[in-house]
This record gives sequence, structure tokens and C-alpha cells, in this order.
Amino acid sequence: MATCAQPRPLLVGPRLPALRHLGPNWYATVMGTAIVANAGVTVPLALPGLRPACTVVWALSALLLCALLLARAGHWAYHRDQAGAHLLDPAVAPFYGCVAMALLSVGSGTVALGRDVIGPEAALAGGAVLWCVGTVIGLACAVAIPYLMVVRHRVEPGSASAVWLLAVVPPMVSAAIGPQLIPHLPDGQWQESMLLACYAMFGVSLLATLLMLPLIFARLVHQGPLPLALTPTLFLVLGPLGQSATAVNTLADVAPDAIGAPYASGLGAFAVLYGVPVMGFALLWLALAAAMVVRAARDGMPFAMTWWAFTFPVGTCVTGAAGLARHTGLDAFSALAAALYAVLVVAWAVAGFRTLRGLVSGALLAAPRAPRPVTARTR
Repeated sequence: MATCAQPRPLLVGPRLPALRHLGPNWYATVMGTAIVANAGVTVPLALPGLRPACTVVWALSALLLCALLLARAGHWAYHRDQAGAHLLDPAVAPFYGCVAMALLSVGSGTVALGRDVIGPEAALAGGAVLWCVGTVIGLACAVAIPYLMVVRHRVEPGSASAVWLLAVVPPMVSAAIGPQLIPHLPDGQWQESMLLACYAMFGVSLLATLLMLPLIFARLVHQGPLPLALTPTLFLVLGPLGQSATAVNTLADVAPDAIGAPYASGLGAFAVLYGVPVMGFALLWLALAAAMVVRAARDGMPFAMTWWAFTFPVGTCVTGAAGLARHTGLDAFSALAAALYAVLVVAWAVAGFRTLRGLVSGALLAAPRAPRPVTARTR
């Protein structure tokens, strides 16, 4: 008996199904990798081979950034409908801030570590370009994403998420990395303008964060724990905390030459007076978030890309603690930075391995499933 052949689907144009669900959250892999390298050169550890190892990790982050930029270009070219849907989704749109932070993080590593590979001049030029592009994108996201949340997104009451912070943190990252470039600018107006511009971006991000943090905590208190797969996003709160402590310390490092007396000494004091309380609150939130993650793990928390929240935010606390160690001379901050760096490296290794395994199996590029609802608050 003859069988009829099934008609082949008509191919209208090239499609890349594997890229359809490649969202902007994937830039977190670049951020999480770059911070391992960047934090490694600031942490007060005299480990042989640490700098070469950090250089290798920086190179890996640069390769990841190039690969993701190409993949995301393909996503916009062949899946523009999905890309537009991401911008209109309040749970996904804030991840566009990760684009800026990925560029900034790799740029910071280029200046600090890339000179060993491509030379000081090329490293400085590359880092400056990445800082400028990342800063422009970050400032645009800090305005555009909240604007979309107000006029286009439908945000339900009590649905505040730590993911929202990703839209407003990039200017803080620019403020923390900008001091790397200040000594290379002409003396006088150029250096002082750059210094004060970084402080302005520090203020932009800090005040926006202070608006969102009460909403995030209120959601936890009134609605209970997050769905299991989203629980790691609680670590995102550490990002603006650790990055702001890093920013005030790195800015204070260059203030004496950039702005001089009497402001330089005041900015040095501000680095300690601000950094110490914020680092204390960061440790409090770290303990709370870790307890929530342990609870979720006991209930079967699955691996998801949200696990990358264990990397970059913790890395900012490493650089913040290292900055406080420089300005206070206290061994306690040095030990804190070293301990947090060890946590960071372990978290990065686990997240990286699970991500690679998910890519090989295709699970991470499949259509996302809705998270399991939370039905009780019994533990």
C-alpha cells in the first residue's frame, strides 16, 4: 500500500530556533565571569598565579561578550517579534541593563588585565570605548525601562522584583569603573569633570535603588517567598550595595589628583562613612538571601539562569570590601574580601558548569516554562 509523503514546511527565510529564547539575561554570564577577574586583582590576596589566572578569565569574558553580541544580533534580526515582547515584559525588560554592565565589566578588565596581553595603549583605548558605550546604554536603560514600566507594562500590585534593579544599577557600575580612566585624562577641568560625572551617576543609581528596595522587601513580607527558580534573584540586591561601596572607594582613590583640597579629604572620609554601613547592610541581606536560597534548595530549587545572580552581586561586595581595606587599613575587611572572593569563585564555577551542560542538552534555549506557584508559607 502506497503511503503519501508528508509535505515539507515552506521555508520563508532563515530562522534560528536556538536563538529565539536567548534573552538579554544571558549577558549575566559575561558579568559573572568578568567580575571574577576584576575582583581577583583587587582582593588583598598574595596567591601565586592569581593575576595570570584572572587574565585568562578576563579573556574568557571578552570572548563570551563577542559571542553574545553576535547571537543577540541574530536574535533581533530573525526573532524581532520575540525581542519586542521582551521589552514589553516587565520581568524581562530590566535585563537589558545587563548589556551595559557586561560591556563595562569587560572594559574594566581590559584596562586592569588586558595590558598584559594586548599592551597598555590598546588596553586603555579598548577599555575607554567599552566604558563610553556601556555608560550611554546604561543611562538609556535607567530612563527607558522605568518609562516602559509606567506607560506600557502592566505591573500587578505586590509583584516588585529584585530584577527591577538591573535597569538602574548600570550607572553605578560606570561610576565605579570610571576612576580607572581619570588619571589618563588631561589635568584640571577634564579630570574634575569626569570625577563629578561619576559621582552624579552614583547618585542616579543610588536614589533609584532606594526607591525600589522598600517595594522589593514589601513584596516578600506580604506575598511570601519567591517561586523556587526565582529565589536566587534576591542576591541581585547586593549589586547596588556592593557596587556603591566600590564606587566611593575607587573615586576617593583618584580624588586627590583630580579635584584636590578641600574636597579630596572629604571624599576620602565619605568613602569610609558611607561604605562601612552599606557593607554592613549588604552582609545582612546576604544572610537573608542565603537563608531563602537554602530553604528553596531543600524544596527542590532547579537550575536556571537566575543562578548567575550568585556571581556579579557577590563580586561587587568583594571589590567594596577590598576598597574599605585600602582606606581603613583593617585586616577584617581584607579577610572579608578574601572570604567573599572564595564564595564568588565557587558560585561562578557551579553556575558556569551547569550553564554549559544546559547548553549542550538544549534545555536552556528551550521555551521557558512558568515557575511553580507558591501556595503556602509554612516554613
